[in-house]
Amino acid sequence: MTTTATSQLFQHATALNYREQFPALKRRQGNQSLVFFDGPAGTHVPNAVIDAMANYLRYQNANHGGTFVTSRETDAMLVAAMEAFADFVGARDPQEIIFGQNMTSLTFAFSRALSQTWNAGDEIIVTRLDHDANVTPWVMAARERGVTVHTIPFRQDDYTLDLERLRNCLSSRTRLVAVGCASNATGGVNPVKQIGEWAHAAGAEIFVDAVHFGPHGLIDVLDWDCDYLTCSAYKFFGPHLGIMWARAHRFRELTPYKVRPSSDEIPWRWMTGTQSHESIAGGLAAIEYLANIGRELAEDAHLARREALVTAMASIQKYESSLIWPLIQTLQTVPGIKIYGITDPMRARERFSTISFTHDRVPASRIARELADRGICVWHGNYYALQFTEQLGLEPEGMVRVGLVHYNTADEVQRLIRELSEIVADPSNYA
Repeated sequence: MTTTATSQLFQHATALNYREQFPALKRRQGNQSLVFFDGPAGTHVPNAVIDAMANYLRYQNANHGGTFVTSRETDAMLVAAMEAFADFVGARDPQEIIFGQNMTSLTFAFSRALSQTWNAGDEIIVTRLDHDANVTPWVMAARERGVTVHTIPFRQDDYTLDLERLRNCLSSRTRLVAVGCASNATGGVNPVKQIGEWAHAAGAEIFVDAVHFGPHGLIDVLDWDCDYLTCSAYKFFGPHLGIMWARAHRFRELTPYKVRPSSDEIPWRWMTGTQSHESIAGGLAAIEYLANIGRELAEDAHLARREALVTAMASIQKYESSLIWPLIQTLQTVPGIKIYGITDPMRARERFSTISFTHDRVPASRIARELADRGICVWHGNYYALQFTEQLGLEPEGMVRVGLVHYNTADEVQRLIRELSEIVADPSNYA
């Protein structure tokens, strides 16, 4: 099947099939359907995820490591989930996957362990383009160890990371580069493979935040040659669940903060306390949901999971791109609108379907509230990308963020454009 045919089939299936699997999309506000453009803060989930979590709680709810049937079934589910998430991130070894409450909690815990290998005079690098969960944990850990922190700004012309500054900051003293795959504020995609090559050449490691990347593109830890990667299932159609990948030897070498009775084997030594097993079951179902999209598009029910994910994510990315660019082009014609991110269609490969903007007379909070009253769900503020809004001087109001995923439609985009145009043209909304 050609790429074009696959993309066309996906568009048709999205409208007629995939949306039907998401019960939340049937909600109405007054006499109209709700439109969910809040995906970057958390997507809705398909029935398969809801059923998997409910079935686990109904029939298998147990702690792991026991001899009885529900515990053995829980152990089997956990292993199956690690295998699924290894396929999702492109890893070979399921033991390189650990679970936690969310990406933020995992990063805070891991930063405490990794920072024990740093010494006074060492340096780390963070960026002003990242979600704060990939900034503050490292800054706090560095402070405790007497380590210097370099914060890389973004370019004011296109709101992309200043790669030249980042490369020039690397030295033999650099121990870690913490960077996001994609900005949850601008939708811009960072060249993490290139950044990783620079970091490794300097003798440093790279910690990658793939939370915003997960629902839009194919994660590939082996191709990117990163050292650590985190993501969150609730951003790609699963429940609230954090996932972390690291090379097995690093999970073995580093010392986790854990209680004495817990296992010393990987990956269990990194998962403190009892995990949310029902959420892990739901995360497994979310991966299968995405893989089944690829199998349907390839017309091969037996396609291996990783291959199916490759097909699914390529088609999803093309479909989402077909939605976001008409929106970008239209917003550029609306007087007073300023977009923060790449707007050149020749650079479409460098951005995902998330867009943030401000209006020069209508506050972001007013736009978000007016859209909410009209049944359109968007976010405003800084979305925890605090370094970004601080550099732009946009605190505390922030920006309006519209985030599209594959269950959104062109009709919904047109509805947003109509409603937004009315809102910004109404003088009663001016600050």
